Amino acid sequence: MTGEMNTLLTIIISVVFVNNFVLARFLGLCPFLGVSQKTESALGMGVAVTFVMTLASAATWFLYNYVLLPGESNLFGLMLPGIKETGMVDVLKTISYILVIAALVQFVETVMKKTSPALYEGLGIYLPLITTNCAVLGVALLGTTNATQHLNLLEASVQGFGAGIGFSIAMLLMSGIRERLAVVNVPRSFQGIPIAFVCTALMALAFMGFSGMVSW
Repeated sequence: MTGEMNTLLTIIISVVFVNNFVLARFLGLCPFLGVSQKTESALGMGVAVTFVMTLASAATWFLYNYVLLPGESNLFGLMLPGIKETGMVDVLKTISYILVIAALVQFVETVMKKTSPALYEGLGIYLPLITTNCAVLGVALLGTTNATQHLNLLEASVQGFGAGIGFSIAMLLMSGIRERLAVVNVPRSFQGIPIAFVCTALMALAFMGFSGMVSW
């Protein structure tokens, strides 16, 4: 039990600090820069992405291990015994993962529209763009085909949850910085996205200090 807990803690520290999807892997920069102007919007986007990442990690783990991989008990393994050798798994996993993510995003969008219309309007186009957010697809791949070692369902889900928390932390830090920048005298040539990129680069350098903390 202790060994399992240590593994889960290592996964969380890795994806939140050491291998942060935004500041270390540079994935999901579109919503990161687009919705980080206000703390409320950043928090809402962070919660939505965390929810989608967690469920997508679990759903794609089941999909990959019990449907796509060849084997006596797997659907495509029974239908097409040579599917792995022909490379069809790589094609099917991308299509199926995107469908799973799109369904989850549609669910989040519907719930948010009903429960928090103001936040829904504030997120705007960036909410449905979670479907094509490379960070969400990246965490699904890292839980299955691109994992450094085989993950069980719990480990893959925790990795997705931790990745979402790391994304949310980066969003909230950036929103705090940009709210301060809105009331200071920034040179005209650096206003808007340019200064946001500069701040992102400095944050990424700061997060490099966590490198080597854990190995995962």
